[in-house]
Amino acid sequence: MATENATFGAGCFWGVEAAFRGIKGVKNTMVGYAGGHTENPTYQDVCTDRTGHAEVVQVEYDPAAVSYNDLLNVFWSVHDPTTLNRQGPDVGTQYRSVIFFHSPEQQRAALASKEERERSELFKRPIVTRIEPAPVFYPAEDYHQQYLEKRGLAHCHIR
Repeated sequence: MATENATFGAGCFWGVEAAFRGIKGVKNTMVGYAGGHTENPTYQDVCTDRTGHAEVVQVEYDPAAVSYNDLLNVFWSVHDPTTLNRQGPDVGTQYRSVIFFHSPEQQRAALASKEERERSELFKRPIVTRIEPAPVFYPAEDYHQQYLEKRGLAHCHIR
């Protein structure tokens, strides 16, 4: 079984990770940091909003069992892609809406998905989600991995 990676930033990574873990065909998830200029950032570094990193979830999935488009649908459903650098009470560039693509196919799918939502008028404000090549991914500290699951919680994201 060949797996692929998908990387999404949609606010606080705890709830986003929980949403992806429940999808059939998702083999593994890992929360971390991507898109910044500091090597090996810590949570404390990223929280300063000075490293440039987004809190992200890297999803390892089996494309024979779940499509990248299905993962994009989850991404769009778990956050408000119209709020710049903010999700609910969380404010800062680390909470930005971003899709980091790992292949030209993912890039095309992400762009088409965003355009589809913009045309649908589901959102009253413009979508600010960025679509960028996948940069270096830095895993977050162990206590952040599967944070909600470890605490018996189902979600924490705000929509």
